[in-house]
This record gives sequence, C-alpha cells and structure tokens, in this order.
Amino acid sequence: MTTPVVSIAYHSGFGHTTVLAEAVRAGAADTGATVHLIKVDEISEAQWELLDASDAIVFGSPTYMGTASGAFHVFAEATSKRWATRAWQDKIAAGFSNSASKSGDKLHTLQYFTVLAAQHGMHWVGLNLMPGWNSSAASENDLNRLGFFLGAGAQTNNDQGPEGVHKADIATAEHLGRRVAEQARIYVAGRAAV
Repeated sequence: MTTPVVSIAYHSGFGHTTVLAEAVRAGAADTGATVHLIKVDEISEAQWELLDASDAIVFGSPTYMGTASGAFHVFAEATSKRWATRAWQDKIAAGFSNSASKSGDKLHTLQYFTVLAAQHGMHWVGLNLMPGWNSSAASENDLNRLGFFLGAGAQTNNDQGPEGVHKADIATAEHLGRRVAEQARIYVAGRAAV
C-alpha cells in the first residue's frame, strides 16, 4: 500500500489556526499518511524540501482583513521559485481558515488558496461534506457547521484563546486531513500504475 506524504503549510497568529493544523494532521495520520506541520513564518530550507517532496500540501491561515494573513502572503510569494520550475505541479492541495465571525470572509481566503494552487498546477480537494447546522433539527456541533465546500472554515470568538476553537470545527479539520490523505493515496497509486 502506498503511503502518501502530506504537508500542512500554515500560519497562526494567536494559536487558533495551529489547533486546526494539528487536527488536519491527526486526520491525515489516521489514514497512515506521513504528515509534516510547517509554520510558514518560520520555514527553513529543509522544510521547503519537505514541501517539494510531499504528495499533498494543505494551506492554512487565519482570515485577517478579508484574506490570508500577511505572513502567509509572504510565504505564497516565496513559492514563486517553485512555480517557475513547476516543482509542485500535480500535487494535491487543500485549505482551511479561521476567523472570529461566522463568515468573516473566510471564503475569500479559501479562494486565494485555490488560485495559489492553480498557479502551481496542483489539484484542489474540497471538503466533500454537506453543510451542517442549517435546519431546526441540526446542531452547532455538526460537521461543517459553517457550510463551506471549498475547504474547512472555522469560527472562534475573538475573546477566546486557542482553547475556544469549536469542537465541530476541529472535527471538520480532521475530516479534511483524512480526505486529503485518501485522495493523495489514490493519486500516488495511480501515478505508480501508469
């Protein structure tokens, strides 16, 4: 059986996004994948090489002022060296974001990630969950409680620390990690069979 390598390239300003990154890692690791957590604001040359050798890269950032954080934007701009050589072409890509508001323009951050992935020639993997918490019988504890399709969206109150990340959002991030690892496994096995 093929063991995919999944890297999570993320920035976390106050620790909330770290909680989600760790949940994505746990979900991917549950499938047997090899998983690397990479803080993009502290990235080393060895970690760039881990990203280059990965089968999948999951992008994560808080949503600040309607887009990914400045630190994530610096990282994205630095990926241009990989873009020029097509180093990440045909890798699996996915993303997640957190903000204090229910919407908080997280969709724009996820769209930003998809454009970054498309520029690199990567294959985007969405959440593949129906929206939760959208009927009178539903609950805020449902998976995908905020109703995102493009990636995992999370909401944490602005007066709470990382311990305030909602359990349903953590479970949704774990789901994303499993899905990315499973899709990477299929992709890697298919590439080996060709």
